Order: sequence, then structure tokens, then C-alpha cells
Amino acid sequence: MNPNTITTHDTTPGLRLVGDDEPRRPRAQLGRAWTADELMSTEFPPARWAVPGVLCEGVNLLCGPPKVGKSWMSLNLGLSVAAGNQAFDAIPVEPGPVLYLALEDVPRRLQTRVAKMLPNGQRAPRDLHLVTECPPLTHGGDEAIAGWLDAHRNARMVVIDVFAKVRGQSPMGASAYDADYLAVGRIKKIADAYGVAILLVHHVRKQGSDDFLAEVSGTNGIAGAADATLVLKRSRGEADGTLYVTGRDVDESEYALRFYPEVGAWSMLDGPPAEYTMGDSRATILRWLRSNGPAAPRAIEAGTGLAYNTVKKTCQRMLADAQLHADASGRYRVADDEPGTGAGSVPGVPSVPEVPLTSANDFDQGGHDD
Repeated sequence: MNPNTITTHDTTPGLRLVGDDEPRRPRAQLGRAWTADELMSTEFPPARWAVPGVLCEGVNLLCGPPKVGKSWMSLNLGLSVAAGNQAFDAIPVEPGPVLYLALEDVPRRLQTRVAKMLPNGQRAPRDLHLVTECPPLTHGGDEAIAGWLDAHRNARMVVIDVFAKVRGQSPMGASAYDADYLAVGRIKKIADAYGVAILLVHHVRKQGSDDFLAEVSGTNGIAGAADATLVLKRSRGEADGTLYVTGRDVDESEYALRFYPEVGAWSMLDGPPAEYTMGDSRATILRWLRSNGPAAPRAIEAGTGLAYNTVKKTCQRMLADAQLHADASGRYRVADDEPGTGAGSVPGVPSVPEVPLTSANDFDQGGHDD
């Protein structure tokens, strides 16, 4: 037969024509196929949370402008998870080993920060492992992190501060989007294989945006490859900040936080962030009502110290703006409180969302304990 003659090895429609002298490649295979009934009858292991309702297993981006307090937050979370304390002074966490890659710090600075965060007399947790050097992911960094996880199979969290220090060189010829997606994808393979939450500290763009996801530095490939994105915002010189959270396994939420520099800690505040950016009179009335329940203007006056006319007019405006509700007796309550219950002074702790069952392959489930 003429060697240039083109033939087919199969008459199935859609197959590529090959020459007789071209080696036949093994046919590529799809991943495991699930029938719908099989999928719905399968019991998957529950998602593992480092901080319930906020940080789930997978890749989590923590973004914010320089000096906003990202490193303080991530180190404080690492201490809380390693010791099994309350994250943000509000959310109970399950204890477990934590790897903290402090790639912009030196051991002396880390010692000073940890000492500031620990209450008097409390010992530093042995399960917090602090490292100041790690090779780029493309030069063995991913293997080094996986090696630590192999030695600590019950690990709860890995923090990489900052992501830019380990992402490594972009592949030759790759677009900016593809390079960003691949860089985060390397970390995601580790997170999925070990079923652990990995927190990547990253920056935001200088230009602000109404959509906090659009502020993540780099292309959309970074946020697109991550499982969740957290953006921390705080006005310069202000203690109050807002943490915006969205992701595949977390409910999109906003949390009001306050930074306490004397102990290097972020604490979750009572009520939504809007209460801490509105006028002082409205904020004062809302906080008092949250702590004391429904009340008439005279009671609010006595409890807050505001002038009666100020209370009366402010409550009327807040009623018109749907920030307050009023009953037939003229008592006001916070709009998002259940009638007759009032609200306590404990910050609202996010709940773990119910996630619909999704398909997973053997690789995805490999990191869960039997």
C-alpha cells in the first residue's frame, strides 16, 4: 500500500483520519461517570471546616490592601484553630495542626506577634507550625507542603502569607488568565487531595469596585480557581472593618469586625457592617435595641442617653428606611429581629450552609479520614 494513503482505523463517525505509519495512541478516558440515581444514593463525607461558616476545605483567598491587617487576621486564625479557641472571638473551632507559612516575616517578628496575641499565662499551642521559607510551587513547594500534610493527616488549615512568594514562574506562552488559574490550581490539588482548608493571603487592586470580587489583584483566573474569596476592608486609621465572603461552599455574607491592635486580634461585632458606617444616633439606637429588645422612645432615651426629640425623629426615619419595625403600642425593634424575642449581645455566628450533594472522584475524597 502506498505509505501516503490515508485510511481510517474505525468507521465510527467523528474519528480523526490517520496515516498507516502514524503510531496509534491510547484512547483517552473520561473520569468516573455517575448515574443520577447512583449519585443521589451515595453518602459523601461532610465538608471539613477550619472556621465553620467562613473557612471550608479548599482554597480560600484572603485579600485586602497593604497594612489593612491581613497577616494579623491569618495568624490569629491559625492560633485559634491550633488551640481550639474561638475564631474572631465568636466562632468555636475544632482544634488541629496548622501550618503557617510566614514568608514575609522573620522568627523574631513572629515571636513578638504571637506573644501579643496570647492571653497572659497561656502557652503557645504546639499544633501551630511556623515556617518562614518555602520554595516556589513550581520548584518543589507543592511537594514540601504535601509532605507536611502527610506527616499531619489531621491538619485543619494551611496559611500561605503571601501567595506571591510561592506562585513561581508562569508557563512560557500562557495568557495572564491561564497563568493565574494554573498557579491557584496547584494549591487546589493539594487542598482537594488532603481535604484541608488552605488560606492564601493576597492583595487587591488599587482601584475600588462595587463588586468586591473585582478588586482581587490579577486576572479573574485567581478568584475563579479558588473555592472561596474573602476581602477585608478597613478605612485607614479606623478600627472597624468589613469582611466580605463568598464561595462554592459558603453563603455570601458580610461581617462587621473590629481590630484591637493591643492584642493583634480581629473580633466579630454584633449586627451587620452597615450599623458601623451609619450615623452615630442610628447606630447607637440599633445597638441598644439589639441588646435590650423592643422599646418605646422614652426607654430608648433613658438607655442611650440621647435626647428624646433625637430618639423620636431618628426612630421615625429608621422606620421609613426599614431599619426598624414598630408595633401597635409604639415600641420599636430592629427590623431583622423576630418579634418578641429581642436580640442578644453575642455576635451573630455564621452557620455552616447545607451544600447540595455533588459528584466527586476518588482523588477528591482521598484526603478524608476513614
